[in-house]
Amino acid sequence: MRPVPLRMPGRLFTALATGGGGAEALDLLARAEYSRRLACAHAVTEAARDIGGGVADAAGQAWELLAAAHRADPRAVSAVLTHPSTGTALFGLLARLDRVAEGGPGTGPAGEVPVHWFSALAAAAAVRAGVSVRVRWPLTTDRVFLPSLGGARFPGARPGDVAEVSVDAAGEALIGVTGRRSVPGPVAVPDSRTGSAGRWQAAHCLTLLDTGAPLLLDDVDPLRFPGVPERPLGLTADELRWWEIMVEEACGLLRADHPETYAELAAGPRTLVPLGRTGSFSGSSAEAFGSMALSPPRTGRGLALSLAHELQHSKFAAVLHLFDLFEPGGEERYYAPWRPDPRPLLGLFHGAYAHLGVAEFWNRRRAVEQDPEELARAQAQFVRWRTGAREATEVLLSSGRLTPLGQRFAETMLTTLDGLCRLPVPADARRRGLALAAEHRAEWVRRNGVPEALLI
Repeated sequence: MRPVPLRMPGRLFTALATGGGGAEALDLLARAEYSRRLACAHAVTEAARDIGGGVADAAGQAWELLAAAHRADPRAVSAVLTHPSTGTALFGLLARLDRVAEGGPGTGPAGEVPVHWFSALAAAAAVRAGVSVRVRWPLTTDRVFLPSLGGARFPGARPGDVAEVSVDAAGEALIGVTGRRSVPGPVAVPDSRTGSAGRWQAAHCLTLLDTGAPLLLDDVDPLRFPGVPERPLGLTADELRWWEIMVEEACGLLRADHPETYAELAAGPRTLVPLGRTGSFSGSSAEAFGSMALSPPRTGRGLALSLAHELQHSKFAAVLHLFDLFEPGGEERYYAPWRPDPRPLLGLFHGAYAHLGVAEFWNRRRAVEQDPEELARAQAQFVRWRTGAREATEVLLSSGRLTPLGQRFAETMLTTLDGLCRLPVPADARRRGLALAAEHRAEWVRRNGVPEALLI
């Protein structure tokens, strides 16, 4: 059970730098993320061993169980390690272990390290692989959860009680809490990997993509996305149905009009994380590859744009895990045409790449929109985002902090954007798009108090 060395062909690197890449690129990036997480799991084991005591014992047992599951069914381990929340768990745990080992401020005793997440990951792999085992770890809440599978709440359970996952010789699995009579009995882990029934809670399958991969809506995983509450969001049946309708519309639009973006989405699996907030918010996380956090969509077209946008961020984050595109450090802050605040170079690079994809999205909408109002909107949005992404990319290239590979990547972005900027647009739409860009810049200056002449 070792990370596998990967090579990215030059043509695929170039394809990614143009803003595309397709299913082939997403497949390679997903395999790279799997290897990275496997390496992180091993690093967690080593870091825990350095700390010693119960933390070392728990991490060592989890690693051995992962290895046993891998011997029985490598795909079971892959399914767990590639699940988005696994990245959040592993890299968060490794950072905590490193702080404890260094005796950093505010780390607390080693016993507070949440190594139970590593035990839960290993237990999930054992369940998927059908490895006969009994795994226990101390609870921190009244829920027992297996990443990539689901879990259940056990009313009356308290922090410090013991969660137990057992898999018998036939591969049947139970989760429960031991040692407290007032707590409900164990819950069987169902064969289905999605959907809630009885006390069991799991992600919802919104649709099956053309590859057969599910597009999930996860409102129950405690680590489903950084910064969201651990407790389930508790979507109603009507809310779930609305998500299903919007996803069907968005996927239908992408499949018909944006085939490369749809191919990247379908290379999944993908997990959408609903947010309990109104508006048009979407976000991605570098450590939760494969997931996107979204406010409830208003339209299928709007959701399609959000999916295209966040796919760009996911691709770029995975590329940065493979290649150093810029030199670290630097206190510079830059104007970004899509943000109200000054951004560091990393944020500017991320946003420029994402909005290259946004510009491509609107360019395609110009060719397919039939409604005059929607067509006019697509024309203006295309002008705004091709202009903003190009300006940001020029700043990247003049920053003096790009590596040779980063220079190559950004130059390819600029070439693509130059091509978009040469495309004809009706004069009225061009004026509206440039006016939107100018309005954003003026508001940014008012908000941040930076004279126009000092804008980078």
